[in-house]
Amino acid sequence: MRTHTSTDARGRQTGRRHPLASIALITIGLLSTGGAYALMTTTASAETSVATQQSVNEGQKIFAANCATCHGMTASGTKDGPSLYGVGAASVDFQMGTGRMPLAYQGPQGAQKPLQFTQEQIDDVAAYIASLAPGPAVPDEKYLAGDADVALGGQLFRTNCAMCHNVAGAGGALTEGKFAPSLKGVEARHIYEAMVTGPQNMPVFSDSNLSPQDKADIISFLKFQNQHASPGGVDLGGLGPVSEGLFIWIFGLGAIVGVTIWITARPN
Repeated sequence: MRTHTSTDARGRQTGRRHPLASIALITIGLLSTGGAYALMTTTASAETSVATQQSVNEGQKIFAANCATCHGMTASGTKDGPSLYGVGAASVDFQMGTGRMPLAYQGPQGAQKPLQFTQEQIDDVAAYIASLAPGPAVPDEKYLAGDADVALGGQLFRTNCAMCHNVAGAGGALTEGKFAPSLKGVEARHIYEAMVTGPQNMPVFSDSNLSPQDKADIISFLKFQNQHASPGGVDLGGLGPVSEGLFIWIFGLGAIVGVTIWITARPN
């Protein structure tokens, strides 16, 4: 960059930069910063892509060894198991993450049991199934924190879920040997995944039925119930007024009848 010279009042020459020098330096700095950022972003994206492909490959191996007997080598289904195309990562994480899959036995409903795979293995299988066709993804953590509207969540739960799971989330019997499980102690992400995938007899609650925020409200309500004891004392399993009335009828009236018989049986 050329430097202009000038002479001061005493005849000395002074150096002065060109007016465009500052602009040129800023431009160079911006280009350097932008280039470095683009390089790092490209590298990070490439590393993420490789990691994802590795997860898919590992998931395919685990699937072939443990799931293909029922679902087929390409997950297209057999007479013993449905196709998994379009079920998404959420369904895999729910079924394997709760121990329901692989099935212990053929029955009216998959039983929950101890996990047979690590979370990393479950994530790999979920990545493989998700790569086959679009489907519900594992929910974002922001919907699982339990800090949403508890009151609205309770209202939504009673409207959409209580007819099967009971108003207290204690579960209930269904037809043909099936049942709605208790929701006490169930992980938030599994509750969300069940809503978007509809396992067993459960309907699918898409975002048009219940928005992600609505689902977060329901999860907050269930967490609140799990964390707060019954203010009225023993809740009799949280089964509601029917069980409480039955308790009073059997034990309360039974005790009164017993005392009455004891009094009348005493000799005068």
